[in-house]
Amino acid sequence: MGFEFNTVEEAIEDIKKGKMVIVVDDPDRENEGDLVMAAEKVTPEAINFMAKYGRGLICLSLPPERCDELDLYPMAHRNTDPKGTYFCVSIDAHPKHGTTTGISAYDRAKTIRLAISPEAKPSDFIRPGHVFPLKAR
Repeated sequence: MGFEFNTVEEAIEDIKKGKMVIVVDDPDRENEGDLVMAAEKVTPEAINFMAKYGRGLICLSLPPERCDELDLYPMAHRNTDPKGTYFCVSIDAHPKHGTTTGISAYDRAKTIRLAISPEAKPSDFIRPGHVFPLKAR
């Protein structure tokens, strides 16, 4: 069984349209695929798909300056991950934004959309939560 890979340009166009793509990394790294979509296009249905079929953490990649603005400090005091993945403390949107426990697909989609909102501030989130910000490099 062969696989057909799309070009990076095709994947970017799909992401712009709100589609989810699978990004595979190098076999010498983790040799895995990640479900990726634009944060501003995320929906509860997309989160549910990720949780059901991806079966991993729901992460949100953010620029370093955004992590600083939201006071998203490192999850680990001393990161010993061989890959150096920069996990920030996990977050949920504060219940004042209409969320409950943070675990539902609705709550996680709300958290992601809030984290990318220019108006959001650190007090809009509770820690720890169910969305895992990654500081982009």
